[in-house]
Amino acid sequence: MPSEDPQSTRSSSPWPSQAEPSSLRILATSAHLLNTHSTSALRRPEDPLPNLTDDSSMPPPEELPSPWTLVVQSLKRPYRVTVPMVVLVSLVPFYVFLPELTRGRAPHTPELAWDRLVPLQPAWALVYGALYLFLILLPVLVVRQEELIRRTVRAYLTIWGFAYVCFLLYPTVAPRPAQVLGEGFAAWGLHLLYSADPPYNCFPSLHVAHSFVSALACFRVHRGVALSAMVCASLVGISTLFTKQHYVLDVLGGVLLALGAAFVFLRAAPPVEIPDGDRRVAPFLALFILGILGLALAGFWVAYARTVTAPP
Repeated sequence: MPSEDPQSTRSSSPWPSQAEPSSLRILATSAHLLNTHSTSALRRPEDPLPNLTDDSSMPPPEELPSPWTLVVQSLKRPYRVTVPMVVLVSLVPFYVFLPELTRGRAPHTPELAWDRLVPLQPAWALVYGALYLFLILLPVLVVRQEELIRRTVRAYLTIWGFAYVCFLLYPTVAPRPAQVLGEGFAAWGLHLLYSADPPYNCFPSLHVAHSFVSALACFRVHRGVALSAMVCASLVGISTLFTKQHYVLDVLGGVLLALGAAFVFLRAAPPVEIPDGDRRVAPFLALFILGILGLALAGFWVAYARTVTAPP
């Protein structure tokens, strides 16, 4: 029986011999050395491993200023006075003197049946005065973009100019009572209103038109403030009926005049970019104005109380 060749026995065995390393063991050792070398080249042994969950190296987020800080900053911003603004303010005194130009002409009374259904309510004089002043001041503080200011002033000039022409061509007289009955703070306020505003220049209602233009001008800045201002403008229109300052047609004419001016100068114009800070501060500026008017109303109450307690 022939003897087996030891060399052929080693080569036919499926397992590597301990005396001679196999090709798989050589490849594994080379891969391990290569991996160790590449890792040590990228990171030194003393370097700590990065902590992906640690954000201490990131800068802290910038804190936003408080709303009332923004109010103070907004009030300190410079306000550029333009020629159209000066013209608008110059038109205001003529409101008192226009009836003198129509003296001798019989004034019109555009009264409807609805006007006779609305009773005189002196308490509405407080709503009329406070909200009208609020709507005068609101766009001055809220609308701060140059282009939007320019359009708003043009809308104001349009309604004032158109109303003055109507006052001259169609003079009217308000449906005021000959005497205000009743006592109290509301009746005192109605007397004050009648003494400050002449019973002429009714159609269209310039107070209503100015109020609605103010509200519509705020839509580009803050819709919530603008919608609240629209409610205030509507209350101004209602208050003119309950104080017998205007007729129903006067109020409707004022609303239509404001809508027309706002469409031409505000709605149809290209959009204006509003800074985020102006949008944020708008509601707080409105509250600031209401607070100032509340203090003014308290001052009127003190003045009324002094007239009541004063000796005859």
